[in-house]
Amino acid sequence: MTYNPDIHHRRSTRLREYDYSLAGAYFVTICCQGRECLFGDVVDREMLMNDAGRTICEWWLKLPDKFAGVELHECICMPNHFHGIIALVGAAPCGRPGLSMKDGHPHGGAPTLGGMIDWFKTMTTNAYINGVKHSNWPSFPGRLWQRNYYDRVIRNDLELSETREYILSNPANWANDDNYS
Repeated sequence: MTYNPDIHHRRSTRLREYDYSLAGAYFVTICCQGRECLFGDVVDREMLMNDAGRTICEWWLKLPDKFAGVELHECICMPNHFHGIIALVGAAPCGRPGLSMKDGHPHGGAPTLGGMIDWFKTMTTNAYINGVKHSNWPSFPGRLWQRNYYDRVIRNDLELSETREYILSNPANWANDDNYS
């Protein structure tokens, strides 16, 4: 089939005209391809991560080491998705010329949310493939992560508090979660 831009297009979930390198807090949800449950199980309303789930969290915690001006808040790895709050806190340009958006830095400037999530998804996919090869983790069909991710700009302290509570209570509400399978 030939590419037809009228029918072959992805609708962006990003806010139009919004600069995702601006200081602020963002709530991110990243789902496994096909909603495959690969990262552990919810038992008695608690998330019990397997080695893969723990590896996903370890890579999330490395984001501030990779990208300047990043603070992490609550996060949780669920059986088939990941939630996290990431804050950009006035990140200064890194001053390294030649970096592209793929590196998370527009023209060597502040990191963007999309660039950081791309890096996270790449690193976790590579780590997961390594776990499949060397630790008998279950394989995944095609991609580890869905092509896109969901984000919401957190606009005030009340939203931040509510989002933190949502993340922390996610295992207790797993049976009612849209991602539950």
